[in-house]
Amino acid sequence: MTDTIEVKLISTADIIAAIKASTEDLFSTMLSMEITSSETLAPQAVVSAPASGIISLIGLAGSWAGTGSLACTGDFACKLSSQFLMAEYPEVNEDVLDAVAEFTNMIIGNVKNALEEKVGEMGLSTPTVIFGRDFQTRSARTHEWVGVRFTSGEHEMFVQMCLAPNPDPGAVKGIRPGYQFPARG
Repeated sequence: MTDTIEVKLISTADIIAAIKASTEDLFSTMLSMEITSSETLAPQAVVSAPASGIISLIGLAGSWAGTGSLACTGDFACKLSSQFLMAEYPEVNEDVLDAVAEFTNMIIGNVKNALEEKVGEMGLSTPTVIFGRDFQTRSARTHEWVGVRFTSGEHEMFVQMCLAPNPDPGAVKGIRPGYQFPARG
């Protein structure tokens, strides 16, 4: 007897609407700042975020799996962190990187919650934050990224997601445990 798994679909419009709502909610409630979605980025195979600055990545797993990301300049990350933590951050440090990770967790976490209404439960990983100059990120898979460019004053921020149905049928039954070490002996 073979189990059949029904794959529920998420549209690009669903992802974009969830990104916009989640980001605008974070900025209005947690940061008391204005932000505008200035452009929806066309689906693309390679993510095109700033080549210098900060990018935070967070994984999603369940019946759908993928990655969410937030990217901005170091200056904008300092401004957001100063507003969020109510302290001055003139340069990127551990507090700023932690704050960017938390913004990613809140934005992508709320996107995940909105999409779960259509596709069922998904898990969220711990964010990874990368800061530096002249770097590029890419996904090992060839699925398309969908994203939104936001502006706040003279600053830009990109929120993007790459999601696809999970080919592992066990994923719909719950989140799998981590790597299992082989038994000794």
